[in-house]
Amino acid sequence: MALREEQVLERITRARGRRARLREDAVTLAHGAGGRAARTLIDAVFKDAFDNPILDRMDDSACFAVNGADLAFTTDAHVVSPLFFPGGDIGDLAVNGTVNDLAVSGATPLHLSAGFILEEGFPVSSLRRITASMSAAAEAAGVDIVTGDTKVVRRGQADGCYITTAGVGVVHSPPAGDVRPGDAILVTGPIGEHGVAIMLARGDLDIEADLASDTAPLNCLLADLAARCPGAVRRMRDATRGGVAAVLGELAADAGLAAVVDEEAVPVRPAVRGACELLGIDPLHVACEGRAVIVVASEAADTALASLRAHPLGAGAAAIGHLHDDPPGTVLVKTAFDGTQPIAPLPDDSLPRIC
Repeated sequence: MALREEQVLERITRARGRRARLREDAVTLAHGAGGRAARTLIDAVFKDAFDNPILDRMDDSACFAVNGADLAFTTDAHVVSPLFFPGGDIGDLAVNGTVNDLAVSGATPLHLSAGFILEEGFPVSSLRRITASMSAAAEAAGVDIVTGDTKVVRRGQADGCYITTAGVGVVHSPPAGDVRPGDAILVTGPIGEHGVAIMLARGDLDIEADLASDTAPLNCLLADLAARCPGAVRRMRDATRGGVAAVLGELAADAGLAAVVDEEAVPVRPAVRGACELLGIDPLHVACEGRAVIVVASEAADTALASLRAHPLGAGAAAIGHLHDDPPGTVLVKTAFDGTQPIAPLPDDSLPRIC
């Protein structure tokens, strides 16, 4: 091995072994926004307390074997504000988010649980609307909601309704995981629509746009991809809090590679791009709830894109970049004017309460 490669690997190993430090004395909204503060909270508090080999993988789902069956298990919490927004509500968001966490792990989702924290005075009509939405989303994804729990807190101690979900599935086509230089980076459709739809719904932006959340279940889309490209899918993640940039940042750090994105190849609707310009943020940072980032072997990229585009939820799929050797642990963006530059970090307090 060349001396430079040894030095790079040593640097990556030291960085991974360095214990995360939480500098704040109290939790802030930034810790729930999906940026660096959120990752630091997870590493410094939750991983430190619950350390075990399965958790250390930091995947969207925990994958393990029980009596010869390969299972995936995940959990999620949903505190979106407002509860109802163009394209969906907290109910279908909860179902789709859990289904997608299982799907990107190569699992067929089977059963979900749902826990409700309700505020005293919350309208029963709204609760019925939310549960009807959850039922419809579960039917569309081919899963059942089989158990749950309900708690009620005093008026003023919550924001109407919070939902926690968990899901279990059977792993059939797990991503290979061994990403390498030259692999192609794909997205399954235009990015950032959920985050911008939420901000429009709560009046954070002084613009009008006909835009809806992209919330949707990805299990059938990703199962078709695995069948068309056996062994070629290296990694899959759904781009929720922190958006595509957060997914690629974690991937680059874990693999010790550089994720290089062609800015002009990233699919972004005009309304999303305009909103991001007003906010001064990159669309790559904005959350999706029905989009996945997929890394595939370079020779399978065209087949993978054809598979995704053959499904209604993947019609806008695009190849947006590749993995490179250098510089390790970074996300770079190729622009039409400035060459290649690191993606600007997401302001930690910019996008709270979007899922």
